[in-house]
Amino acid sequence: MSLRLLLSCGEASGDLYAGALTRELRALDPSIVVAGLGGPQLEAAGGHLLDDYRELSVTGLVEWIPKLPRLLAARRKLVDAARAQRPDALVLIDFSGFNFRLAPAIKRLGVPVIYYISPQIWASRPGRLATMRAIADRVLVIFPFEAAIYDHGGVPVEFVGHPLIDLTKPSVSRDSFLTARGLRPSAATVAMLPGSRPNEVSCILPTLVAAAGLIRQAVPDVQFVVARAPRLDDALFDAVCSGPSGGPRFTVVEGDTDTTLASSDVALTASGTATVQAALHDTPMVVVYRMTPLSYQLARRVVKVDAIGMVNLIAGEKIVPELVQDAFTAEAVAREAIDILTNPARAARIRDGLAGVRAKLGGSGASRRAAEAILRVVQSKQRSQA
Repeated sequence: MSLRLLLSCGEASGDLYAGALTRELRALDPSIVVAGLGGPQLEAAGGHLLDDYRELSVTGLVEWIPKLPRLLAARRKLVDAARAQRPDALVLIDFSGFNFRLAPAIKRLGVPVIYYISPQIWASRPGRLATMRAIADRVLVIFPFEAAIYDHGGVPVEFVGHPLIDLTKPSVSRDSFLTARGLRPSAATVAMLPGSRPNEVSCILPTLVAAAGLIRQAVPDVQFVVARAPRLDDALFDAVCSGPSGGPRFTVVEGDTDTTLASSDVALTASGTATVQAALHDTPMVVVYRMTPLSYQLARRVVKVDAIGMVNLIAGEKIVPELVQDAFTAEAVAREAIDILTNPARAARIRDGLAGVRAKLGGSGASRRAAEAILRVVQSKQRSQA
């Protein structure tokens, strides 16, 4: 009888990891059935979508409230599916606000729970470690420092490495990428990554556009490429399509963030998975973020770390600049970007730091190791029930 896995992820990065994981699971066991909450990457890998995360995804501590009915409906759909045909395991990928509430209902059915790409309990609300201890039969972590936290907290844990190491491949060379878009490979190139969710883009992109104008005043030979996440409303990008006359021109590229980063001299990026992608492409960056004032005030009460950029957290020091909330101004972004573009010594120091980050992420094969770990948990459960 085929193994059945129920999977739940809620962001573009989670869907990317879910797709890679599903491909490895199906390579190990072609008969395995994977279904759940995901997106196009999970579906392309052979998973069956019970619901689409793209109707649920949002950032912030209060922005999710209008989506509550839709979130509850998605959870009911997954629980009903598990009751109708009990899966051999539930695999959770980040998305803790949703998954922490889904897991207990599935676990009560006698289904083992594996948390892959675990939530950042070390950054906020350490009490969530108790929740992980209650719901997770195994946690698979992608950063080495996480393993000690879970182990100390009495949660079965395994470090598998970061799946992006295998997934961040540029589609073409810098010369080919830029030339095909009417840009010059010899010119300084700035990547702009305003995030993958609508509320991120609306909060972040206008300030990046304003910063671009200031950068161009100091570095006239500069060109800008905007990495646009798929399925975002065109209106969110009005700022780059209808800029002031005589201002910088923006080339918008959808669905090829890795080549955009690999072809750039500096990235202006929203905090998130893209910072790790930039590190893997050895691209110096300026990390930015802004949320609604209410969400920011609430976040300040619970966030327990001095940095928000994942590359800085992994490095254990601020190797790239971070500009958050009130500090995130066009002038500050431009000042940092101009310095990186015109100061080779600083760019070299950042690249040295990024090399150290890459060394800590583990080798290739993370998705395969995660798939093998999941199957071991399933097999152990089956043996205990035999």
